[in-house]
Amino acid sequence: MTARAKHPAFVVPGAIDALVALGKASKEVPGVDVKLLELLHLRASQINGDGANADRHPRLAKAAGETSDERLFAVAAWRNTPYFTDAERAALALAEAVTRLSDREDAVSDEVWNEAAKHFNEQQLAAIVLSVATANLWNRLHVAIGQVADPNS
Repeated sequence: MTARAKHPAFVVPGAIDALVALGKASKEVPGVDVKLLELLHLRASQINGDGANADRHPRLAKAAGETSDERLFAVAAWRNTPYFTDAERAALALAEAVTRLSDREDAVSDEVWNEAAKHFNEQQLAAIVLSVATANLWNRLHVAIGQVADPNS
């Protein structure tokens, strides 16, 4: 299997640098665990059908310190498993809402936002939203070109 086109982030000058910088910035906010961001990226990738990133983000989560295979396996069904903290559940709900904008009229409800705000301050929430938005951008690029999972990435 091969992608149908070259990756747009490498075709357009400066695009990859901008995407990497945005991802890096969201990971550097104090109090935002990179393991959590990787779980959020995994969930967004599952929702968006991005096999390349659904394959990649469990490895990145492990590299960031995630030790529980159960948590990685259960991200798609996080509401019905005991593996996540209240803060992680709030972040996962926010990630799903940000990813599924067209599914509801009130895409990111006050209920979802306020629950996340109980666990994260303004800068941390901003980092989570930027991180999920970046994951969704990568997902859309990968799905558009038919990016294939690379077990070595």
